[in-house]
Amino acid sequence: MLPPELPPLPALTRAECEFIDSYLEVIDQLGRINPAHGGDTYGALRAAQALVSRAAAVRDALDLMHRRGENGLHAETLARALRVLDGERRTARVSLPPTAGG
Repeated sequence: MLPPELPPLPALTRAECEFIDSYLEVIDQLGRINPAHGGDTYGALRAAQALVSRAAAVRDALDLMHRRGENGLHAETLARALRVLDGERRTARVSLPPTAGG
């Protein structure tokens, strides 16, 4: 049985694609650093080190978009792209887990 087919990504500029990809990589690193999810200090340290370069990639993508005259972020379109790329699950790792009692 094949997995369900994902909806297609919305049409994005190359800079928007870089922005979304880099943003999700930042989110992934923040999720690995999140102390509420446990783990070890070495893994968190490695994620923190990687976060620096991924944040720079977000900055570079936004700078390119701005220089090209892309002055607005199309939130609805970018949110659709984030959902297709599993953004909801990935961003959940950044938040606090629910309390054990309720």
